[in-house]
Amino acid sequence: MPPAAPAAPAETGPKGTERRGKPRMNARAGTRMLVVDDSPTIVALLGRMLRQNDYTVLEAADAESGLEIARTQAPELIFLDIVLPGMDGFAALRQLRRDPATRDIPVIMISGNEQATEQFYVHRIGADDFMKKPFARAEVFARIERLLDAHSVPRRLPAQPQAAAETEG
Repeated sequence: MPPAAPAAPAETGPKGTERRGKPRMNARAGTRMLVVDDSPTIVALLGRMLRQNDYTVLEAADAESGLEIARTQAPELIFLDIVLPGMDGFAALRQLRRDPATRDIPVIMISGNEQATEQFYVHRIGADDFMKKPFARAEVFARIERLLDAHSVPRRLPAQPQAAAETEG
């Protein structure tokens, strides 16, 4: 048996410490991810990060377009801004969760608005995670990794007791 190839050197931070304790798990290549944000900068930035990891990126600038894309193109993960023109991200999330075609798609809510961030934590209406803007590349991929199943497919997290009680009422 040939000797094992040497492991790639660990990535180090500015002080020489390892930035990452274990290798990052990625979703499988081609995973469809929908980015819904009214900021062309955020859409471009997040889209570029995701494409660099061989994901297929779908884009929408408002909730209504995002819902249509979610229904017709079946993304496997959605990044959904909270503050959008017209319908906000909370209303869009409620619609996603009510629709049998989209209810099981994991959703990561994103916002740079402090009030929206607080609302998210108070209401927790079925989102699977939350990212505050501005976000770093490492955070984006850590959020994705957290939602991956054993087959590297994004899945919804088990319902939190508080969130489940709110959706029933």
